[in-house]
Amino acid sequence: MIHINSKQILIPLLAVLVGYSFLDCTGIQKKTKPSSHNVDFLIKQGKIAWNKRTDSLSLKRAEHFIGLAHVNRPDNFEVAVLYGRILYTRALFYETDPDLQDELFTQGYKICQSAVMSHSEFAPLYENAKGDSTSKLLSALEKAPKSVVSGLYWWIENFTRHINTKPAIERLNYRDLVEIIMFRILTLDPGYHYSGPYRFFGSLYTRIPGIELSQSETYFNQALSNHANYLGNAVHMAEFYHQKAGNREQFHKILKDVIKAESTEFPEVMVENLLYQKRAQYLLSREPLLFE
Repeated sequence: MIHINSKQILIPLLAVLVGYSFLDCTGIQKKTKPSSHNVDFLIKQGKIAWNKRTDSLSLKRAEHFIGLAHVNRPDNFEVAVLYGRILYTRALFYETDPDLQDELFTQGYKICQSAVMSHSEFAPLYENAKGDSTSKLLSALEKAPKSVVSGLYWWIENFTRHINTKPAIERLNYRDLVEIIMFRILTLDPGYHYSGPYRFFGSLYTRIPGIELSQSETYFNQALSNHANYLGNAVHMAEFYHQKAGNREQFHKILKDVIKAESTEFPEVMVENLLYQKRAQYLLSREPLLFE
């Protein structure tokens, strides 16, 4: 629970949560939009809660505050991307119902996609591209600027989780889109989110028919080589590569090692590592089903 210690905090918090309400001379209740100051307050509180996301209640507070901020500042790129990442985190680490997970991933990718498409440095690329809407999009994505990397990344992380449970033919329909986006990120910022592009391709190439599984292993090994301290790289390799390859012994060992790791040893990835230790425990609990 968030503790409010002064009227200076309580008043703006209430204002941005429900809007300023008053009765006019006719007795009809009216609301005004939150002020810029109050939206800033929402963003600040949301980020504070986000930094404590290993606690489910803190993550819910982050989702609430940042969600409200996004409603009031839909054109704020940073807020939109953070909201998409919050939804991804909730779906992956806290929800187990497949339908709810899919709903969250879908909402997350749509928010991040919209943020990229409306970004001041990306929108002109799309508008000036030639061809139909699909050709224009792919052409613009091949030239996407570094300023939209975060939006691209969380768009496609959410999107691929959404389509991972779909039939193979549907996943194949989107191969060009996801590869173009992630190869662009790989070109602009290969280390983004602790070797996120390498980790992504390691996962992706276990889900596309006709791809040599060795390609997945190569990408995961690159991610681990670059960011061995980020436990997400090991967990994703177990979940995707070792499961697909039928390597139950390696799957089990990697996840056990993740759980035993000292999560506080590397402060810069401590929060993420704690979440991935939780994910490792969940995957181990499903090991018999995953290797039937």
